[in-house]
Amino acid sequence: MTAPVPVPRQRTGSAAERLPAAVAGKPVDAADSADTDDAVDLDSLDTLVTTDPGLDSDADLDSGADIDSDLDLDSGANIDSDSDSDSDLDSDLGLDSGSRSDITLGDLTLLVIEDDPTGTFTAPEQPEGAATRLRVRTARNLTEAERLLTDDIHCILVDLALPGIPGMDEGDGLAPLKHVLRLAPRHAVLALAAEGDAERAAAAVREGAQDYLFRDELDGRLLSRAIRYAVERKRADVAQRQLTESRLRAQENARLERGLLPTPLLQGSDLRFAAHYRPGRSRALLGGDFYDTVRTPDGTVHAMIGDVCGHGPDEAALGVELRIAWRALTLAGLCGDRLLSTLQQVLEYERESEEIFATVCTVDIAPDGRRAGLCLAGHPSPLITRKGLAGELLPYEEGGPALGVLPRARWPRRQVELGGSWSLMMYTDGLMEGRIGPGSKQRLGQEGMVDMVNDQLALGLRDDDLLEAAVARAREMNGGELTDDVAVLLLGRGKS
Repeated sequence: MTAPVPVPRQRTGSAAERLPAAVAGKPVDAADSADTDDAVDLDSLDTLVTTDPGLDSDADLDSGADIDSDLDLDSGANIDSDSDSDSDLDSDLGLDSGSRSDITLGDLTLLVIEDDPTGTFTAPEQPEGAATRLRVRTARNLTEAERLLTDDIHCILVDLALPGIPGMDEGDGLAPLKHVLRLAPRHAVLALAAEGDAERAAAAVREGAQDYLFRDELDGRLLSRAIRYAVERKRADVAQRQLTESRLRAQENARLERGLLPTPLLQGSDLRFAAHYRPGRSRALLGGDFYDTVRTPDGTVHAMIGDVCGHGPDEAALGVELRIAWRALTLAGLCGDRLLSTLQQVLEYERESEEIFATVCTVDIAPDGRRAGLCLAGHPSPLITRKGLAGELLPYEEGGPALGVLPRARWPRRQVELGGSWSLMMYTDGLMEGRIGPGSKQRLGQEGMVDMVNDQLALGLRDDDLLEAAVARAREMNGGELTDDVAVLLLGRGKS
């Protein structure tokens, strides 16, 4: 029988007891402690397992299962209520498996960086039958730690008494810890401190460590729980940070896209204006469709609608470039074939590949509002409705090819009579490419689209209400969301 030794002091602020408060974000008093000087036989204590430097050793540890109930940190917990599951969160944010640690792993791997001349670390051993084993790797200095740091490490235990390396601030007691945090930004980190160094231990947590432990308080249950808590807290911190960054990027992109949407320039015109825009890309505000309307100083109202082939962000960016170029060219006095020829040059310079093309429809309405010039570049012809008459398509036999298809193409401008009271609806092909019914293979097409719009007109719908109802009806007939971008523009005069 060996001589009795004192039981290590237990503090009320230990890692295991402080877990709920830490998760709740409450300040923790690291200095609280209760002294116990009772002596027990060494044989009654757990046997310590010594590991050689740089080698793995296994020590059975308590599974720490009750940490989940204390912290509500089960392996399937959602980080954000907006996500349906952990897997959804990872998919939305782009979290890779290296930034996560599964709390249900049978083994945990700990890298210990300790200021120990012998290069050894003793890990407390738990009774046989424990569900979790602790694999320990030891490093005598920061240089060796960098070599031993691999993806299978779950947690790093850093001795705050560790000497620094050349170039570190010798007056900074947390310099080695800061170096480890920079070296392993995705790993959970625990600080190891002496009993009387509670202030520096708390400072280590403020610096970025997930928790701290006192050297003479280490036991199997406490170490297991602390490692599990640190791993799960790091996982939650990384997910929350990436979620915040994702939301900020989404907000910034939304502000940018809203700023790129057109603002009609119709001051001084008596024409009515309405527009509906729905990109095909999920969660996007811009697609490859584009439109614009401006009034020039001579009183002519110019309108344009177009469609870049494709649905991605590159196509959306090209659509914005073409719209801005059209507005600049229109305000500079270009119209008809000259404008479209120059617009094709812009497309050829800005597109990613020669396979990219764009369809465009332009209309210039005379100051008196009774006639207009029409140019079609591979685009569907506008739909005109006149008072007391059903809607019909404007003539489209003399149109030209889409922009970017033929290098020296021409786009004739056709004069059309509008009348005294009318509504002119310009649209992209996304409105008519849906199915005529759920499960049907037949497309709505131009004729079906005209009939569908006339049905809405028969209900007395006009302007914004007409556009909203037409798009909603096309979506309903399709049996779900339309897969292509949809842009619809309406200009009207009088009560048509």
